[in-house]
Amino acid sequence: MDRTLEMSVFTAVVDAGSFVGAVDALRMSKAAVSRHVDSLEQRLGVRLLQRTTRRLSLTEEGRLFYQRSKEILVSLDDAESEVTSRTQEPSGLIRVNVPLTFGIMHLAPLWGAFMETHPQVDLDITLNDRVVDLVDEGYDLAVRISILPDSSLVCRKLAATEMLACASPGYLSRHGIPAHPKELAAHRVVAYSHLAGRDEWKFEGPDGEVVVRTRARVYSNNGDTCRAIGLRDGGIILQPSFMIGEDLKRGDLVRILPDYRSVELGIYAVYPSRKQLPIKVRRLVDFLSDAFLKPAWAVTHSRSQA
Repeated sequence: MDRTLEMSVFTAVVDAGSFVGAVDALRMSKAAVSRHVDSLEQRLGVRLLQRTTRRLSLTEEGRLFYQRSKEILVSLDDAESEVTSRTQEPSGLIRVNVPLTFGIMHLAPLWGAFMETHPQVDLDITLNDRVVDLVDEGYDLAVRISILPDSSLVCRKLAATEMLACASPGYLSRHGIPAHPKELAAHRVVAYSHLAGRDEWKFEGPDGEVVVRTRARVYSNNGDTCRAIGLRDGGIILQPSFMIGEDLKRGDLVRILPDYRSVELGIYAVYPSRKQLPIKVRRLVDFLSDAFLKPAWAVTHSRSQA
């Protein structure tokens, strides 16, 4: 007797709550469903289901076997999906949600290449900084930038980005270069209003954790606005390296406090479930993972100069 088939029939009966329900789900006769479950119980030498005319319930052994069977069947589905995804041509629509700035700067240039490689895949891309509900709002995939992703979702880390304190050369020449985070309290700050801690900026350095309470001259809920003000000598900003990496390389912004590290954020591809992940979504996740093996925004930790 096929053990996998027995497991599948048994779990279908439990999921449906009855033999009749399993008949519809499996498209088998009631006699065949009963036969597979009876054969399983005989082979194991235990009763898995308590049957009455009105209800069906699991025994303790049945509950344990059901849990393990579900895990095994999910693993089999994953293995098959992974193998077939290498040979099948993906097709259909993928609904994707991505952060606004990261989406424009680093994802927008990639979509054309993905669609060229997968001509039968269509994309519906939404850009916003709101954390969407993937299931309720019907998204297949989202890119999120956070310390840790939502534990209820499945994720794959694509890259990392570091929050960096910096300012324009013009600002630093007029107001001086802070040598310690505590000196930020006396400087003009252009603050991202959604930053965890808001006015309290945290750093890790040679003397351990340092927390400084800053005084913002400007608050904005948009990082691009903070960056633009910083570029025009407006004050010190704390922004992710993916946003300001090119500014630092050109010298339009200068990193300060190089011996002190701020928060590092992960950039994740998140999706509702690993089980039966569509080939089209799996291919997109693999594509993004390959694209960010060497992030363009990576910066060295050299000392600042102005």
